[in-house]
Amino acid sequence: MNTERQPAWLDEIRWNEEGLVPAVAQEQSTGKVLMLAWMNRESLLLSVQEGRAIYWSRSRQKLWRKGEESGNVQLLKELRLDCDQDVLLLIVEQIGGIACHTGRHHCFFRQLQDNSWVNVEPVLKDPKSLYGK
Repeated sequence: MNTERQPAWLDEIRWNEEGLVPAVAQEQSTGKVLMLAWMNRESLLLSVQEGRAIYWSRSRQKLWRKGEESGNVQLLKELRLDCDQDVLLLIVEQIGGIACHTGRHHCFFRQLQDNSWVNVEPVLKDPKSLYGK
């Protein structure tokens, strides 16, 4: 990415050794935490420019436009930086009501109960129908 024309506010973020920062997506209408992902300078700048959540996929080593396959796009409504300047909070409108690749509303569907992780949120849509796999 061309760093010459990047806005100064990007330099205020404390990026980790890999040039990434954790990004928490929170649903504007409910306040629910939907997911955690990672962003690099390019994905953050594009998110602001395009008005939608664009993350950095660590597993695929490429930009990940949330919803590019499933259609469950996150429209960026607000962007915040924490007090230590090392975590982003994206306030989003979750299109389609599904943020998790498992077909659930959000990624935090497991709850610790009696020393076991229990799925406490329903699958809203079969992931195979979201991703064609």
